[in-house]
Amino acid sequence: MILAKVLGLLLLIGFAFTDGGTTNTKHYIVYMGDLSHHDSESAITANHELLASVTGSYDRAQEAVIYHYSKSFRGFSALLTPEQAQQLAENDSVISVFESRMQQVHTTHSWEFLGINSIHQYSQLPKQSESDIIVGVVDSGIWPESESFSEKGLGPVPKKFKGKCVTGDNFTLANCNRKIIGARFYSKGFEEAGGPLESFGRLYFRSARDSDGHGTHTASTAAGSVVTNVSLFGIARGTARGGASSARLAIYKACWFGSCADADMLSAFDDAVGDGVDIISMSIGSTPQPVYFEDVNSIGAFHAFQKGILVSASAGNSFYPYTASNVAPWILTVAASSIDRELNSNIYLGNSKVLKGFGINPLKMEKSHELIAGSAAAAPGVPKENASFCQENTLNPTLVKGKIVVCTQDAVYDTIVQSSIVGEAGGVGMIEAYPNARDFYDQFVIPATLIEPQEEKELQAYMATEKHPVAKILPTITVLKAKPAPYMAVFSSKGPNYRTPEIIKPDITAPGVRIFAAWSPVATEDTPDSENYNIISGTSMACPHVSGIAAILKSYHPSWSPAAIMSALMTTATVTDNTGLPIVNSDGAKSTPFDYGSGHVNPFAALDPGLIYDFDTSDVIKFLCSHGASSRQLKNLTRKLVICKNPLTPSYNLNYPSIGVFQMKGRLSVSRTVTYYGKGPTIYSADVVNPEGVKVMVTPPTLKFTKAGEKKSFKVNFTPLKKTKGESFVFGSLTWSNGIHKVRSPIGVNVLSL
Repeated sequence: MILAKVLGLLLLIGFAFTDGGTTNTKHYIVYMGDLSHHDSESAITANHELLASVTGSYDRAQEAVIYHYSKSFRGFSALLTPEQAQQLAENDSVISVFESRMQQVHTTHSWEFLGINSIHQYSQLPKQSESDIIVGVVDSGIWPESESFSEKGLGPVPKKFKGKCVTGDNFTLANCNRKIIGARFYSKGFEEAGGPLESFGRLYFRSARDSDGHGTHTASTAAGSVVTNVSLFGIARGTARGGASSARLAIYKACWFGSCADADMLSAFDDAVGDGVDIISMSIGSTPQPVYFEDVNSIGAFHAFQKGILVSASAGNSFYPYTASNVAPWILTVAASSIDRELNSNIYLGNSKVLKGFGINPLKMEKSHELIAGSAAAAPGVPKENASFCQENTLNPTLVKGKIVVCTQDAVYDTIVQSSIVGEAGGVGMIEAYPNARDFYDQFVIPATLIEPQEEKELQAYMATEKHPVAKILPTITVLKAKPAPYMAVFSSKGPNYRTPEIIKPDITAPGVRIFAAWSPVATEDTPDSENYNIISGTSMACPHVSGIAAILKSYHPSWSPAAIMSALMTTATVTDNTGLPIVNSDGAKSTPFDYGSGHVNPFAALDPGLIYDFDTSDVIKFLCSHGASSRQLKNLTRKLVICKNPLTPSYNLNYPSIGVFQMKGRLSVSRTVTYYGKGPTIYSADVVNPEGVKVMVTPPTLKFTKAGEKKSFKVNFTPLKKTKGESFVFGSLTWSNGIHKVRSPIGVNVLSL
């Protein structure tokens, strides 16, 4: 959803400002990362000293400063000339310098981590501009009574909206308002495949009302209204909000009981595009298909792209390489990463040692209880291995009663069910050994927590040396400023792109771990109690973060195409965490663009990206032609006859913000074109990080612009020095910089032959 440049997201962005006495100064943000050894007072002093180095005196520095950022990170905003800003950008202690332009408001902590509140507070957006943006959410519906969907402060429904408020079970016209301006539902495809909704024996509403919780959560994350002082059982207390909190919502319920039929999905896309939404948020996916033309998400998103509508979609939760879904280049594909908030339910052992645990556990143990391993509490005739997983009917109630049971992660039963089984057997608590526990947060029916391998070893050692080992599971506490953050979630689906490996996917990563948002109070599948808000993880949670930011960009730059918005988000993304080091996976292993795409989303920088890689439908057609698309296939996609022209444009020449080459045979040149978005003349210079075993040269190495809207083309020339193994990739990057903006593209190369 970050230090080095990632916590640059936490910067306050001010509005462009002209001093009456110094006409060439503007309001810039100078971000300098972690406070490190500085306290607030010393950070302010250091800020003044740095600023004085470019203004010429300490007094002038004090006059120039607008804001000091000195409580949780270091930086300042000040009135500077472009030349002074560039000098500061070149200083080793400065991470980024950018002009203050845009605004936003406050949110759940994931949005605070991204700094969205500051955008709303300081930008020059016309008051109504964001409220003219419509976010279409294709999901499991919405719980309209939630405070997160209040219409307070919103004006009339935008005239451009052509949608409907479709009534149904427990959903009347009164459930739509100036926030939820449209609601539709689709079940024909689902029922054709699985039978009537009634046959599932589960609570449902044949309407846009959400009985699952997923759709409510994603909608409120993208564009929920501001709600203060909310929490889950007192945990993660704060202000809940969506990224674009003044934007409108159009709801398209196409999913039932966690599944979504293709026919329903395509109908939802059809309506959403016709209704005139600006952004489509889709936290839905499937196993990648070999061709785009047989994927309804690709088809629906393509038509949205044609109409100028950006589709933001989740990459999936499949853990492994080649599993990223929604990988069409006209879809913005979002991976999941952490925020700097942990929810710790720790364990106090009898030897006074405290082990870190993870979980949403509001229940309080009044005293310590004896520990017993599930394998040591097997019911008569049950193998110890089965009992270790705490499966149904495997535990001996006599042995378990009044004790905390230590269980092992099970492939069949989830942790909520396991805690229920322990409780039904008479256990008073559960500790479960769970790799990457920090990525998975559940609510339990008894005091319970998840521990990672290191804590598991310590717990086992304690239990092995103590005759009567005891422990107490402590209620969850909220821990802020956790490090490192972000890290990549273990479950987040990874590249390479199954269909077209030269298009690096996912595109970007955003907060998707421990995300607090609105919930359906009748959804008890993942929660033991009815709640209006919930904390869950997944790329489903990451996607609406990006959707909300995209809505803000659309309000600030209404003429931008979907590709332009994608480019702004991707080329300004950050690849460092709040320790200033490269983003890693949750186990500490190195991450690559196949984990996070271009990096972690940076809302501030995306507002003013400097350069844009744009492409349109005609470019997409050339891309598809290069992959052997037939006239029939293109007709299915475009609804008109298309004949591929010879010679074909190589697919790696699609003007994508990232640069990928698959099965390179000898030297190769890749073409790109950038459009300048700025004021006055400027010069951008290329900086390349070579992939291992590949030499990269950019021609020309500098791009000179005189006015906004000007386009410049360049070539990226590759010379392979050694082959890569099989289908593996090596990575580098290309960054264009003018001293203020840094426009970064990841490079991924697979070398077949020299």
